[in-house]
Amino acid sequence: MANILVVDDELGIRDLLSEILNDEGHNVELAENASQARAARNRARPDLVLLDIWMPDTDGVTLLKEWSTTGFLTMPVIMMSGHATIDTAVEATKIGAQSFLEKPITLQKLLKAVEQGLTRNGTRKPQALVPVAMAELTVEAAMTAGQSLPPVMDMGPQPHQSFELDKPLRDARDEFEKAYFEFHLAKEGGSMTRVAEKTGLERTHLYRKLKQLGVDLSRGKRSMA
Repeated sequence: MANILVVDDELGIRDLLSEILNDEGHNVELAENASQARAARNRARPDLVLLDIWMPDTDGVTLLKEWSTTGFLTMPVIMMSGHATIDTAVEATKIGAQSFLEKPITLQKLLKAVEQGLTRNGTRKPQALVPVAMAELTVEAAMTAGQSLPPVMDMGPQPHQSFELDKPLRDARDEFEKAYFEFHLAKEGGSMTRVAEKTGLERTHLYRKLKQLGVDLSRGKRSMA
């Protein structure tokens, strides 16, 4: 578990990142601008910061430079933006940013970047980075040296469950989907983040789907107790 500061002027992004990171067991502090970020950094002493580049008062790169020159850049910082260029990413790297996430941020890339960032605390061994040619760089690759995400593990054959087929297609489909999601909830100990990653759904879509199917969200957690 880590203390993570999320700095972004968009309420929806702050809420989503907070929900995902809380679900992973982290403590999350939120800030919507540089002023709040400064106060939160001094008060909470975060283990890692997710910092948006484009903000209304002071942009993220300027804040990163401020922390670097004043000796406050004592934690890994992951930059975020949907509009940054490779030059901006390289500049942030030189200042001291750990990595970069391009918006919209996928769940898998977020969790991977956070895991890599927290290795600076000595709790995890960092993976070797693979250089890429400059011609192939995206903004994200410019700050990650082109590191690719780990392959999805093959979990083997899944338990078989029979379903009654003598019913309308919609009812049969709902029955199957409910059993499918209940299985994954139990398997992942009730972690919505892991279930979303496994099933390939965004968390907001997943929540709506489970509610629609009447899935008991506490079932997976009880089974792990």
